[in-house]
Amino acid sequence: MTREEYMLEALKEAKKAEELQEVPIGAVIVLNDEIIARAHNLRETTQNAITHAETLAIQEACEKVGTWRLENAELYVTLEPCPMCSGAIIMSRINKVIYGARDPKAGCAGTLMNLLQDNRFNHRCEVESGILEEQCGTILTQFFQKLRDRKKREKRNTLL
Repeated sequence: MTREEYMLEALKEAKKAEELQEVPIGAVIVLNDEIIARAHNLRETTQNAITHAETLAIQEACEKVGTWRLENAELYVTLEPCPMCSGAIIMSRINKVIYGARDPKAGCAGTLMNLLQDNRFNHRCEVESGILEEQCGTILTQFFQKLRDRKKREKRNTLL
């Protein structure tokens, strides 16, 4: 599969999150040209701050390979990883992170900072951005627009 095809798989996961009224972010982990884990955001569903797509995919991948070391694995994620997810990526020794849309509010793979390539850590990952960036960004933009519209309608209905 190509990088774009793997990112399309991550987008499928993002759409699953959206169906659950979750922020639509999806991730897949690839090892030896095979998807070994896939996940999507579940923070609202679980009411657990750490159930981001990346952390859930890392957990699944570790269970599948039987170790916490995901050396030689690649993580495809629709949105640039946040600080927490970047930490999990570093700690799990993922080799490469490929993401779609930049995150100007929490992106730690190059936008706000680059934790994934910081020489002060004992592991660094290769980072590639912008794969299917428009599609990855659009699903998020549309989700938040619908959310804002729904809140406006609810507020209007409350005032009536």
